[in-house]
Amino acid sequence: MKILQLCNKPPLPAVDGGCIAMNNIAKGLLSAGNDVKIISISTYKHPFENKNYSTSFLDKTRFESIYVETKVNIIDAFSSLVTSDNYNVSRFFSTDFDRALVEVLRKEEFDIIQLESLFMTPYIGTIRRHSKAKIVLRSHNLEYIIWKRLANATSNRAKRVYLNYLAKQLKEYEFGVINEVDGIAAISKGDAQRYAEFKSDLKLETIPFGIDIEDYQPTLSDKNNDSSLFHLGAMDWKPNIEGVMWFAEEVYPSLKDFNLHLAGRKMPSWFTESIDPSIYNHGEVIDALTFMDQFPIMIVPLFSAGGMRVKIIEGMAMKKAIISTTVGAEGINFKDRDNIMIANSKEEFTQAIVELSADPILLKRIQENGRRLVEREYNNSVLTDRLIHFYNDLLQ
Repeated sequence: MKILQLCNKPPLPAVDGGCIAMNNIAKGLLSAGNDVKIISISTYKHPFENKNYSTSFLDKTRFESIYVETKVNIIDAFSSLVTSDNYNVSRFFSTDFDRALVEVLRKEEFDIIQLESLFMTPYIGTIRRHSKAKIVLRSHNLEYIIWKRLANATSNRAKRVYLNYLAKQLKEYEFGVINEVDGIAAISKGDAQRYAEFKSDLKLETIPFGIDIEDYQPTLSDKNNDSSLFHLGAMDWKPNIEGVMWFAEEVYPSLKDFNLHLAGRKMPSWFTESIDPSIYNHGEVIDALTFMDQFPIMIVPLFSAGGMRVKIIEGMAMKKAIISTTVGAEGINFKDRDNIMIANSKEEFTQAIVELSADPILLKRIQENGRRLVEREYNNSVLTDRLIHFYNDLLQ
């Protein structure tokens, strides 16, 4: 099968969940014997660098990268309020990328063109004009849900009105796209259900985030850090900043017997200066798995996210005891107090942390069962087989 993967950012380095998801799905498709070509947007925030890829991967995928200026332009953003243009999405359209895409489509024929995220959908028209391939949206989340939750979380009335407007725009756009693609590979059952409710005859499959489980080999290095908690996540993503600030201000002051370790790229200076100086700030870490391996308990205080949290799957694979909000654990087939601890308030987070620290049997059960869940349901090879089966059905 010939597949063209269009990425809204380079799959490597694996700086966030989206990058990891795109890289893993590409590797899975290649390992299964498919012909995969990648064209990726490169941005100031996510630049393409050859050094991040093996020569073999670049050769196999015939990798192309085109720089697109996606920085928010205040004038364009304001004009979108007047014209109802969806600026969040349209800023990813570039004539340079469009031109490169046309050139590839004229040279090669593909069976499937896989759009990584909503942000690659502005190129659907170009694809339809130059290719007979089936177009599949690889939906990483429903963007409108994130903005709706951000709106609900803010106390600033003007900001809430603006965020609700963006959420409404995005919802109309996201569900409008359904009629323009041939199928959707949703990352969670919840997202798939929302799509199906909007269009009952939609070709739809749930393909959650998967990992190569053999790459995740936890050690016993966390056994001397029983009182340590950690959070790992990109700190240029608003839901992460919002959640960690809440935890640092509302929960951590009552946990003085515990250490809190924070890691993630783009840690803003105002953030590190405004929180408890006893909190360890590691900034961007070179090896996320090595960082995870040091500490037994991972916190995920997310209140406005959407889709599926890649870091939870990775944490489970590394045998970490995860404490997450219900929102943070969305899209994962979890069972509270069996393979994860669910906490949605200051009191619940505090209780879960104290309980795990005081009960080594509970701690080990959560850690071991989390690993088993990933081995059973989030193994990349199993999920790749399911995706290929879905693509074969579309082509019939």
